Amino acid sequence: MPLIKFPYGTQTIEYEIPASRFKAELVSEMHHYKPEHSPRELVERALQNPIGTPKLSVMSEGKKNVVIICSDHTRPVPSKVIIPPMLAEIRKGSPDANITLLVSTGCHRLTTDEELLTKFGPDIVANEKIVVHDCDNSEMVNIGKLPSSGSMIVNKLVMDADLVTAEGFIEPHFFAGFSGGRKSVFPGVASRVTVTYNHNAEFISHPRARTGILEGNPVHIDALYAARIAQLLFICNVVINSDKEAIFAVAGDLDKAHVAGTEFLAGRCQVKTVPADIAISTNGGYPLDQNIYQAVKGMTAAEATVKKGGVIIMLARSNDGHGGEMFHKTFKEEKDLDRMLKKFLETPKEETIVDQWQSQIFARVLQHAKVVFVSEAPDEIVRDLHMTPAKSLEEAVKIAEDHLGNPNATITAIPDGIAVMVVE
Repeated sequence: MPLIKFPYGTQTIEYEIPASRFKAELVSEMHHYKPEHSPRELVERALQNPIGTPKLSVMSEGKKNVVIICSDHTRPVPSKVIIPPMLAEIRKGSPDANITLLVSTGCHRLTTDEELLTKFGPDIVANEKIVVHDCDNSEMVNIGKLPSSGSMIVNKLVMDADLVTAEGFIEPHFFAGFSGGRKSVFPGVASRVTVTYNHNAEFISHPRARTGILEGNPVHIDALYAARIAQLLFICNVVINSDKEAIFAVAGDLDKAHVAGTEFLAGRCQVKTVPADIAISTNGGYPLDQNIYQAVKGMTAAEATVKKGGVIIMLARSNDGHGGEMFHKTFKEEKDLDRMLKKFLETPKEETIVDQWQSQIFARVLQHAKVVFVSEAPDEIVRDLHMTPAKSLEEAVKIAEDHLGNPNATITAIPDGIAVMVVE
């Protein structure tokens, strides 16, 4: 029987699937990819060979006020590997530069001091200026209109800088196409008003707002435009494996370098859909499975391979609970998914509510398949979110079999639903 290992928090859950029921294990090639260099060497080589820009040390010459936009606690970006070489390059060009590490929380909760230590390490926390972006309370600047006509409001620290740079990582994203690049600015350091306008129901339902698609994607178009207007001039992005280690790195122009990274990734993370009665997925473990809100991403990979009316079993530790007050409230108060989606689509862009985009995608998943959720979240919250709670994978499979009325229901496994692009 195939033994599948599913990431769960900082550990793994092992499960043997009977051979007669096992359809496939959908795994990105990134899981097995072996780079020629260490993660630190990959980053340093990328910084010395930027795409579409001079070296960061050259771009830093004469600059007094430099911002590095950094990822937050919800992203497994290996900042300990990326930030030190970036700092060294900046100080090589401008030894006396005032450098701010601006943590791009988007609309997430603020990153804690403990999480900053985990992310950056004690040396950077002790010796560098770190500011955590707050989409509601940071000082903001309105710098114009987005292509979608929304107001483009970003953190004032970005607009006051002589040079804006960003770290990040590139992975498939379920409505922006790919993470990384322009997303450091938008939604990373944008106001809540700007983010909610862009994440409106019309855009989220757009056929191009899907995993792996950039061209014609309205969410991406807004974000790229905002990053350019905000003068994000240099990025360093990595692709990571299942151990959260950098296995590829790009640096340089926010669009050209990002596209080079997406091309590397897309050719290696696409997997063919293998329809099954049950699809088991995860969010790749910590830090992306800390709440139910983020777990919707891994569910979309299962959605792409489970049969209509089948069962998605989602494993996400969710020790932080639901992860979104409005996300939770929406499903707790509205039991009719058709009515919920109709209301979303009728909501004007400027009246988009917080978390509506995640609710919209989650409702779509729930319409396609039943979801059994294995987590540490309270059962009541899981039920509020229209799912069935389970405390083990064995229990979840039994619930799925009973629901389907088939003890021999077929199973497709997706050990990391964030890392793959499931295609026809």
